[in-house]
Amino acid sequence: MKQNSRYYQVELATLAMLTAIACVLVMIYIPYPLMPAFKYDLADIPILIATFSFGPVAGLIVTVLASFIEAFIMGQDTWVGFVMHILATGSFVIVAGNLYRHKKTKKEAVVALVAGVITMTVVMCLANYIMDPLFYGYPKEAVLALMLPAIIPFNLSKAGINALLTFLIYKRISKLIHRAENNPTVPKK
Repeated sequence: MKQNSRYYQVELATLAMLTAIACVLVMIYIPYPLMPAFKYDLADIPILIATFSFGPVAGLIVTVLASFIEAFIMGQDTWVGFVMHILATGSFVIVAGNLYRHKKTKKEAVVALVAGVITMTVVMCLANYIMDPLFYGYPKEAVLALMLPAIIPFNLSKAGINALLTFLIYKRISKLIHRAENNPTVPKK
């Protein structure tokens, strides 16, 4: 029971830290060259690390918490942005997390991340097509006209860069997380 309790303490602390890191990373503004109104951020990397470490439910929880803090506490976005971030990152997390949790190999990580990138891009095309006319008043034809030159490349590149960076750093970070989970003793001073 003690080992199980230690695991949940480490998981909770790690998820809280990854949520905080995601909130800090969203403040680094990187404009997207094709459409300056679009913003690239690195916030999905700690969310994907949470997903690969603890599963898709944990990743989804971090997504919702980070999105809420970013939108409503930090004032980085509106409620529409909050919903869009949950749809974008949430779809990525659910697909990638479910694929990776069954077979935790480098090959499966690549498959999971590529599937997540594609899923996020498709979901955001649909979300923009539905939500932009409703909440921003854009005609559906204008949204469709932006799909190929802006919306699709933006989501592919944003998700692709975040997936690549996650792939490159995840194993190093996961060793630290799993060492903390399995170490039943508190370090001596």
